Parts: sequence; structure tokens; C-alpha cells
Amino acid sequence: MAVKQKILLVEDDDALAEVLGEQLALHDEFELARVDTATAALAELTQPGHGFDLILLDVGLPDQDGRETCKIIRKNKITTPIIMLTGAASEADTIFGLDAGANDYVTKPFKFGILLARMRAQLRHHEQAETAELQIGDYVFRPSLKILEPSNGASKIRLTEKETNILKFLHRAAGAAVARDTLLHEVWGYNAQVSTHTLETHIYRLRRKIEADPSEAKLLLTLEGGYALSQA
Repeated sequence: MAVKQKILLVEDDDALAEVLGEQLALHDEFELARVDTATAALAELTQPGHGFDLILLDVGLPDQDGRETCKIIRKNKITTPIIMLTGAASEADTIFGLDAGANDYVTKPFKFGILLARMRAQLRHHEQAETAELQIGDYVFRPSLKILEPSNGASKIRLTEKETNILKFLHRAAGAAVARDTLLHEVWGYNAQVSTHTLETHIYRLRRKIEADPSEAKLLLTLEGGYALSQA
């Protein structure tokens, strides 16, 4: 089963939030969390390793203009894609939202299919962007550059393409165990020549790169259900 993309919906309109929740539930690729204020959103997003892949941010929040919230998110160096939802359709409003750091702007009322397409486009673009940064333990992970940067300023760790893809997929699982067969399918595809031994070899090499003591892994864990990244 594929790991779901985690979406944070910041929306105080209960009816709209319920409809979006029902629509997204029909698509197995997403997992939705919802808050209804800017304060709650910032509390979620400033948690280490928050794990959200995309933010749907309403402009008209009860405690703050969503565009100001967007600015604060970006000031905190959070690069997660943001799609703003607004009832204002003017060009000036769109420009204001994009200038605040939003990646896209969708005007209410909107067709769900349009929003879904925009979401998928932003998720694809972010994963491929050179600026994408993910937190893994004490490392900043830059998937497009295939590197891990230690927070203590030590030398960058170079990764192979397969190592990069393993870490990307485990990061999306947000601490949940990913089965070996799932990792094999996601990283190597339908290659009949690839076995779990191949995966175990890559995990062994990754641990030698990122663990202080590879024999006592603290970050890249082996669990009963497969492998996972520690969220500690």
C-alpha cells in the first residue's frame, strides 16, 4: 500500500472543510488533517519534522489574514507547498497571496477536480525542486541534490539515487513502518531481479553513512513491519 501524502487544511468554514475531507477521502493518496485558525496551523507546522506535504490555507481565518500566516510560515524556512483558498477573485488579491509566499491561489467556489489537479502539480514540483528541504533527524535532506547536511556543520553526505528514494519514501511515512515489499516496489518498480537482499544491502550502506553506530541504529529503524525513520 502506498504511503499517503499528508495535507494540512487550514479552514474555519466547517461545511467546506467537511466537503473537502469527504472528497479527499475518495483518493487513497491523501491523508487530511484540519485546523481552523492560523495559531493552530503555526503550532502544527513549527513542530520538528511536522511531515506535511502540502498546505491548503484559507485567506479569511478568524485570528489572522491567511496571507500574513503564509509570510510567517516562509519566515520559519518552511518550504512546504501552500495553496491559498480565497473568496476574493481580483488580480491584486492573487498577486498579494503569491507575494506572501504561496505557490498557487484558488478562488472559491471551485470545482474539486481543479483543486485536486493543482495539489498534485504542486506536490510533483516540490519533490523535484532543488529547494526542497526535509528534516530527517539531525540532517537536512535535499532530495534533488541527493545530499544530507548534518546540523552540526559537518561535511555533506552524498547519497545514491536509490538511497535518496528510500529516504524520501520513508520520510513520507512519518515514522510508520514501511514493508520491505512496498519499498522494493516504490524504489525499484516491477523488477523481478530485485530481492529483499538488495534492499537490505542498501539499508546497510545507508546506516553506515548516517548512523553514529550502524550496529545500533537510532534513525533508520528495523521494525516488525519493515523499516521506518525515527521521529524522535
